[in-house]
Order: sequence, then structure tokens, then C-alpha cells
Amino acid sequence: MMKFLKVATIALLGFAFAPNQLEAQMNIDTERSVIKWVGKKVTGEHSGTINVKEGYLTFEGEELIGGKVVVDMNSIVCSDLDAESGAKLVGHLKSDDFFGVDKHPTATFVITNVASRGETGDYKVTGELQIKGIKKTQKVNARVGAGKGAKVNITIDRSDFNIRYGSGSFFDNLGDKTIYDEFDLMMTLRLQG
Repeated sequence: MMKFLKVATIALLGFAFAPNQLEAQMNIDTERSVIKWVGKKVTGEHSGTINVKEGYLTFEGEELIGGKVVVDMNSIVCSDLDAESGAKLVGHLKSDDFFGVDKHPTATFVITNVASRGETGDYKVTGELQIKGIKKTQKVNARVGAGKGAKVNITIDRSDFNIRYGSGSFFDNLGDKTIYDEFDLMMTLRLQG
């Protein structure tokens, strides 16, 4: 009887401390994923795309529990201007006035907490956003399908990351040259497999 109890106890302890078999990390398909951006100023707005370099989402069963997205800052493209004007804008966005991509070629978002918003696949996601080497907590809403991907819209205040060029929050008398601090990212993340 003692031998049986010993074996049963070891089996139960092994089960209690075994890693969760339902947890799965799924890589982001960088070829099929897209991030659209929109930046606004007093006189209008500009838009374009930027690529996902790598990343993953982690699920426990059907529920999102974590993840990471790495953005390739060198891949930024402007889609609303002609080739020459678009190249000039992209060059400025890559410069130290904005994202300083020579020193900071990637930006990252690492999920630190996930809470359901009450419907299947609808989440309030908290994460650590890093741009230009500066980390800030960011909260976003996400629609996620386990095994399929995610749609996430993020509004980012660039001044939180020391990007102040043309900001009315830091410079006076900019008039119609003022660029708003907030810019929007609309992320469509597809998963491999």
C-alpha cells in the first residue's frame, strides 16, 4: 500500500508541475501581415505601411495570453504621395527628427497582460512598447482568432518617445506646420500554419 501511495504522490506532483500542454506559441506570418500608419498635421495627413520583421502570439487553448511584435522601421513606405515627395517624407521619418532608424532599426511591442472584454476573441491588451530605445506601457483593444491572427488599432503619442519635431506641445508659433503628436497604426497580423 505504501508503494502505491508513493507512486500516486509522485504522479500527482509531476502532473501539478508539468508545463501546460495547451499553451502554444504561433509565429506571425510576416509576408501576409501588414501595418498601416496615419500621421496627421494641421493641413492634412499622410499614410503608408510598415512591415512586421518577426513576432509571435501565445495562446492557452483558444485564449490569447501573450506575444511579441517586432517592426522593421527601415521598411516604412508612404502611399499617399508621388514617388519623389514620398521618398522625401520617408527620408525625414527615418531621420533623427523622427524615428532615427540608423540607431533604432526596430520597434517592439511585448504583451504583458491580457484581459477579456467579454466576447470571444475580444481583448484589452497591455504591453511594453519600445520606440527609439524608450519603453512605455501601452493599452490597446485587439480582436484575435486563435490560429488565425489579430487586428489591433493603436494610437501612439510620439512625444512619449522623445519625437518632438513640429509638435505644438513643445514649439510655439508653428501655425500650419504643426504636426499632431498622435499617430495611428492599424495592424493586421496573420499567423503561420
